[in-house]
Amino acid sequence: MSDLTRRHSMALIAAATLAGCATDTQPAGPSVFQHGVASGDPTSRSVVLWTRVTTPEDARPVTWQLAEDRAFRSVIASGRAVAQKSADHTVKIVPQGLEPGRTYYYRFLAGPETSPIGRTRTLAVENLDRLVLALVSCSNYGFGYFNVYDAIARDPAIDFVLHTGDYIYEYGNPELERSPLRVRAMEPAHETVSLEDFRLRHAQSKTDSSSQAMHAAHTLLACWDDHEVANDSWLGGAQNHQPESEGRWADRRDAAVQAYYEWMPVREPAGDLSRAQFWRTYRFGNLATMVTLETRHTAKAHQVDYAAYKDMLVGPEDRDTFLRDVLGAPGREMISEEMKADLRDSLASSVARGEPWRLIGNPGLLVRENLPDLEHAGIRVEDHPELTIFDTYTDIVWKSRWGLPASTDAWGGYPAARQEFYEICQSAGARDLVVLTGDSHAFWANQLADDKGIAMGVELGTAGITSPSDYMLGSLPVDLARKLDALTTDANPEVRWTDSLHRGYVKVDVTAAAARADFIIVDTVTSESYKTSVLRREQLVRTGDTIGFA
Repeated sequence: MSDLTRRHSMALIAAATLAGCATDTQPAGPSVFQHGVASGDPTSRSVVLWTRVTTPEDARPVTWQLAEDRAFRSVIASGRAVAQKSADHTVKIVPQGLEPGRTYYYRFLAGPETSPIGRTRTLAVENLDRLVLALVSCSNYGFGYFNVYDAIARDPAIDFVLHTGDYIYEYGNPELERSPLRVRAMEPAHETVSLEDFRLRHAQSKTDSSSQAMHAAHTLLACWDDHEVANDSWLGGAQNHQPESEGRWADRRDAAVQAYYEWMPVREPAGDLSRAQFWRTYRFGNLATMVTLETRHTAKAHQVDYAAYKDMLVGPEDRDTFLRDVLGAPGREMISEEMKADLRDSLASSVARGEPWRLIGNPGLLVRENLPDLEHAGIRVEDHPELTIFDTYTDIVWKSRWGLPASTDAWGGYPAARQEFYEICQSAGARDLVVLTGDSHAFWANQLADDKGIAMGVELGTAGITSPSDYMLGSLPVDLARKLDALTTDANPEVRWTDSLHRGYVKVDVTAAAARADFIIVDTVTSESYKTSVLRREQLVRTGDTIGFA
């Protein structure tokens, strides 16, 4: 792939229409549309259109238009809405009765001002030959410029962007200033706790020109992870929530969820569903079905703290007991009963229709990833003091000695729930999953299997948009980071390849016969001038009843 830079001529873009969307999103002066436009959460007949109006008024009338052409000569729908202070002056429109598999253009008008033009598309119903997704995750404003978003905005082949969570981060400037990788200051400067805090953080994210370009150019499919509220959140709290100083967890969570629904192009819940029940099923014609998961606010059990069990592990039998009775305890859930039922139904329907692909939008790593034995590999903290960054939770060398799961927050910390997830998929006739995962700030190509060794498909994991991996955050020497990646691959049969040294996204290109994953990196997030390249390419093929790597 040839390199792209943000400052290259727009003539480099193959599709002039898409280039126009990206160009129109650059704000000029104090427009009332300072946060751009966005679309998302599509069906075959509708899509959510979003903008935000900057105004001191309690209410500001807004006109919206939807057209078949970018010049708006053929406006097929229009209407009026009001940007209300009670919704932080955000506006969401859901036009109905659209044609399946069609591209549309939209804009908003407030008085004499017109918003940037956005491009959106509905889901196909039949006869879809190709689907191209951009898989992204972990967009921490403080850790750099959203160059990944800009690269995606400039790719005319991409149909939809799947953001698997950590769209914003709760941390304030004091936390980020401890890292030499910090690039930009956060707003508000303190950690986000209140509704106003979360609104300001979302607003800041959408002032980034690359974010505006991506949202204007492509339709968003989204699920959330933990940092939309607080690090390592679970049903009853979070690692980064201190009730004594930050109030009730439920209040903070509800404020964050409200701000998310205000600032993101997502549908309000239907029927008896709550806003917390944020999972979706998307059908892409006769080609694929994708189910996105909610793994934080409807079922997730409290993460296991390794430090509490450190003294009990003195031999292999103790390790086995810990993995079986503590991490593997029945009832330690990741997804709710309602989510399980919808997952089963969606996959079973996809199988019954004969669709060749079943995709899972997944916030956290599903793969079995246990730490390799660092001491056995000759890696000692005495020689590499930078490894002590991992001691925030517990001693990395101790964890590696026992080959424990690298994270108790991901699916590896919930093995019984993971096995149940696989069994639900099996009961639906789906052992051919393509799991699209975020959260880890690293790239992954994983071959999945259940506890009995039954193949379940593959997992593609994306690096952060700006968020650095633990190895980058700890300023590990490049050679050591590469060695740790190689040791992780060697120690885990399900891990085909991993990379912790880059930021970027995964471009997933699906046809009926095969699929390809390009792991695309940006060379910097500290400057708005950047280059992209393909770090690795994987071909996915069907092998019997499952999916594997060619």
